Amino acid sequence: MQAAPVDEALPTATRATAVPSVTGALRAVESLLMSSGQRTARRNAWTSVLEDRRRAKDRVEAQRVLDASTVPGRTS
Repeated sequence: MQAAPVDEALPTATRATAVPSVTGALRAVESLLMSSGQRTARRNAWTSVLEDRRRAKDRVEAQRVLDASTVPGRTS
């Protein structure tokens, strides 16, 4: 008995409509509950939070590099 070829073993049918994602569902609820200006303000605020976190990580990394590059016992 032979194994079935790989291309025949896999289903070829696809969905006509995509399954909605959690993000899409949340945005739909958001659009019902908030006005356009509020949505924009919330997204801008969240973008700012993410940028602040990125800058904080960069500062920590820069401080680590500076601390690692200093020679112990030597003052400038």
